[in-house]
Amino acid sequence: MEALESHFNNWFGVVFFIVLYSLVLLFVPFYKKMDKKPKGTYLAFVIAFAIEMHGIPFSMWLVSWIIGKNLPEGVLWGHTLVLSIGHTGMYIGIALTLIALFLILNGWYNIYKKYWSQETGKGTLVTTGVYRYIRHPQYTGLLLISLGMILNWATLPMLILFPVMVFMYVRLAKKEEQDMLKEFGDDYRQYMTRTKRFIPYIV
Repeated sequence: MEALESHFNNWFGVVFFIVLYSLVLLFVPFYKKMDKKPKGTYLAFVIAFAIEMHGIPFSMWLVSWIIGKNLPEGVLWGHTLVLSIGHTGMYIGIALTLIALFLILNGWYNIYKKYWSQETGKGTLVTTGVYRYIRHPQYTGLLLISLGMILNWATLPMLILFPVMVFMYVRLAKKEEQDMLKEFGDDYRQYMTRTKRFIPYIV
């Protein structure tokens, strides 16, 4: 219990994790004005995670007040389901974050190094690196990071925001694809037939 209590009221930890998880946004080429809401939702998700893991467990307090009894550790406070799966969720979360960082950084490298052609002065369809397997690796990465945070330390706002984020990024990806079809025509249409949107060989 003492170890768990040491998580809270650590406001340096709150700021550190907000900054840490927000840094990945520097490597995601958000798309026009439509990207502001998905980005804002992701930031709200990160803030909810950091505050409730290292600041104050608002979710536990709220639900405990509503139902009139304390929640068990691992349910909206503490490591997710720690009493039944231990720290497995945290380890899976770390693994998902590492995979996500690879997707985001590889996607960023390929887009910024290969999309814009100085010789022709126009965009070039990128199908190398991780784009060989999925069309939106950076959005997949953000969602994997978010899922990893839930598996590590789930809170009520995070559980509410995650499906909202999925909806927003699916909609954003579809909008981008329509614009790519206008820009690259049949080349992009053929690319769509041989690659999945978010998860290789699945969806």
